[in-house]
Amino acid sequence: MKGRKTTTFLQPFSVSIDLEKAEMLQAKRHLVRKASDMRGYYADEAALERLMAEQGDPVHYEVFETPVPEEHGHLMYCTSSVQPGRVGDEYFMTKGHYHEHTEAAEIYLGLRGEGYVLMKTADGQTAFERMARGRMVYVPPYWAHRSVNTGSEPMVFFCVYPADAGHNYGDIAQEGFPMRAFLRGGNLEIVPSTGKGR
Repeated sequence: MKGRKTTTFLQPFSVSIDLEKAEMLQAKRHLVRKASDMRGYYADEAALERLMAEQGDPVHYEVFETPVPEEHGHLMYCTSSVQPGRVGDEYFMTKGHYHEHTEAAEIYLGLRGEGYVLMKTADGQTAFERMARGRMVYVPPYWAHRSVNTGSEPMVFFCVYPADAGHNYGDIAQEGFPMRAFLRGGNLEIVPSTGKGR
């Protein structure tokens, strides 16, 4: 058809996933974000430096993928694990991103643990949805998203999104994120950001 994008033809395939560990056993790509990768993202930078001084450089989150062509028609999929912990009183989290193609949605399916997906739009709207085993979170087009582990074990989820969506981390790095999740007085608080950190 005229104007239709070319999509690579593939043979069907399958992979095995360890649902408890969030490990894609035949993963071809393994992304690891440690505390040192998260400088500038937490509200309390001094607390992050103390954490690294005391614990080395702990892993904050990991992503496992077996890539497909980054083309229209294909679906990228991954498993991700956000570790439990806090920087000061702020829960461990991912950097957060928009998709390069902002009209791309994403689905998260909780496999283990608990937490939240924080979301924002470029025009200032915010939302958050709880993540837990068996709970699906739908991130619509145009929403940036960040995952936060508010539990005591790894928060593990399966995600699916259009393979040509891309990732835009730069806007979050510049704009920051308007919400943060803290443990204060023994209670979870999701509150507006004070402007410190991304």
